[in-house]
Amino acid sequence: MLTYRASLDVSRDLTQRIARLLSIHRSLIGTRRHRRVLGCFDQAVLLLRFMRQRTAVADLARDNGISLSTAYRYLHEALDVVAAEAPRLDEVVVQAAQDDFEHLLLDGTLIATDRVHDVGAGPDRWYSGKHKRHGGNIQVVCDPDGRPLWVSPVEPGRTHDLAAARRHVLPALYPTAARGLPVLADKGYTGAGAGIRVPVRRTRRGQILDRSTRGWNSYVNSTRAFVEHGIAHLKIRWRALSRISLCPWRISAIMATALVLSSWENRY
Repeated sequence: MLTYRASLDVSRDLTQRIARLLSIHRSLIGTRRHRRVLGCFDQAVLLLRFMRQRTAVADLARDNGISLSTAYRYLHEALDVVAAEAPRLDEVVVQAAQDDFEHLLLDGTLIATDRVHDVGAGPDRWYSGKHKRHGGNIQVVCDPDGRPLWVSPVEPGRTHDLAAARRHVLPALYPTAARGLPVLADKGYTGAGAGIRVPVRRTRRGQILDRSTRGWNSYVNSTRAFVEHGIAHLKIRWRALSRISLCPWRISAIMATALVLSSWENRY
């Protein structure tokens, strides 16, 4: 067997912070000392290898000398513990208003998956016709600079962005959006309601928009481009988001974990 040394490009402080959370969690559920195969620090490294390098769970089990079922259990436990640190949307909106943000940014993204949770007689809920692949729809709220502040629970990939936003995002955004904290989004959110600013659509083929409308569209599109940068950062930094091999409903915990880890790394 060939062996080699490897490194993980995350800080030790980040790993220790996760380990402290896991230690608190073990105390809360009554885990006795020395009853786990892996300590809290090793479990934190297991999580970071999955998130940063998209390491297969079978490889995590082999490298740590544990069974495959134990590796899955440790991974899901760590995901849930870190994801629980993600802020609620109402907290994000209140803090944004206190910080005098000019606006918030909203966009949806598809997190690809190679497993389908439920297959019935009807249409495949996890297949996105827009992206031509299976995945889960996640709504992301960012600050004006494109830093992700909140991510929604996952919806099957077949769900339209506006439908997902109405279910998880818009009710919390409406009060402050109507009082001076608008939300910029793309044309897919047309008709979202008061305070949700989107580019103006052409009403018919060949229509030429007037200068002021074109200027508005240019402003919205250029300003909301930062949300795409924020989503791209999450996907590039945490490679587990490139394609999920777990149950697609676990995308919620994985995306929330990526949000928390990025906020801790960048201290925002």
